[in-house]
Amino acid sequence: MCPSKVAEGETRGWIVPIGGAEDKEANPKVLARFVDLCGGRDARIVVIPTASRLTETGAQYQRLLPELGAARVDVLDFDTRRDAHEQNRLDIIEQASGIFFTGGNQLRLSTLLGGTPVAKLIRILSARGITVGGTSAGASILSEHMIAFGSEGASPRASSVRLCPGLGLTNRFIIDQHFRQRDRLGRLTAALAYNPFAVGIGLDEDTAAFIAPDNTVEVEGSGAITVVDASSMSFSSMSEVGQNDAVCMLGLTVHVLTAGATFNLHTRQAAAGRLAHRKD
Repeated sequence: MCPSKVAEGETRGWIVPIGGAEDKEANPKVLARFVDLCGGRDARIVVIPTASRLTETGAQYQRLLPELGAARVDVLDFDTRRDAHEQNRLDIIEQASGIFFTGGNQLRLSTLLGGTPVAKLIRILSARGITVGGTSAGASILSEHMIAFGSEGASPRASSVRLCPGLGLTNRFIIDQHFRQRDRLGRLTAALAYNPFAVGIGLDEDTAAFIAPDNTVEVEGSGAITVVDASSMSFSSMSEVGQNDAVCMLGLTVHVLTAGATFNLHTRQAAAGRLAHRKD
């Protein structure tokens, strides 16, 4: 699966993966910025709660996002793959200025939406400039390569991660969520050991990577983002070890970024951003 091509004269939309458990009440900075990027008072957002089996998930965002300024919020759930072929649902998505995937189980998203007209349309809309975001499982699905499941722990092991195709909005990064809270450094670095092309982005809870059309990552939220850049990796033992053995990886670059910091997915350069201008 490849990202849809951006037409000449157009720019790709913002991509907004959130690490899960975003603050929805006291200080909802992450979701408020997402609404602003979708058009603020003119925003028409489609929420897709398919990853969750909880019936109230979609309704929660349908209540919250208008409180943050969205003009209209439609909830579209998909219980079968046939649902993702229905023209009336495609028409609603076509009119959206923003699309948001809730948390839950990312394999529900990939198995129900993968390869359907809905998935294709969302890729096309992203390439046309529409903002697409998601939290937890909804963050994992956004990239071309998705972490389907894995085990906790700091050491990469061949058995610690399983990958599958995601939605394919970009092939620049691999997302992992609830990162520090669930000790997921090992499975993210294992994913990069398989193929170091992409950048690993580990998202703490209540923390988002706002990925601009120029592929600059801007951090927002109360936690941190761990960026793992394997482009200069000089050695990986992934092809030589057993499934449960630790993997040796040499030459990784790791950045820990908090609100205001940035990372350029083209140049692989990190910057403190507005953090550098704060006063004690």
